[in-house]
Amino acid sequence: MKKQLGSKLRQLRKSYGITQSELARQLGISGSAVGMYEQGRREPDSTTLLKICSFFGISSDYLLGNGEREKTAASMEVLDVFDEFTRVLTSQPCLMLDGIPLNDEDRGKIVDAVNVVRALVHQQHRKAVEG
Repeated sequence: MKKQLGSKLRQLRKSYGITQSELARQLGISGSAVGMYEQGRREPDSTTLLKICSFFGISSDYLLGNGEREKTAASMEVLDVFDEFTRVLTSQPCLMLDGIPLNDEDRGKIVDAVNVVRALVHQQHRKAVEG
């Protein structure tokens, strides 16, 4: 089980484009703990396991090798995508746009734009449902 958990954790972390240190900081654990989880040399306790699952938006079953990933690109809610994009945008250091590093003001403008799109889509869906 350790190897499978480690492999999936590494895959998830890389798909999010974050380092072991960045993941560790988000989870409130040491970078070496993340490394040991990924290498299968150690397993997270139940609290840390829940934090990992919450951070990546997955079930513990998936992480432990007992099922498929719950959220796939094909079945993911657009609002979840907006939330994930906003989370990455605000937490990922050293993001660039056209090779230029984004500062906090730039990040804020992009988050505001995403929230405007979110509101417009939500409004259009409400109108469609109400007829």
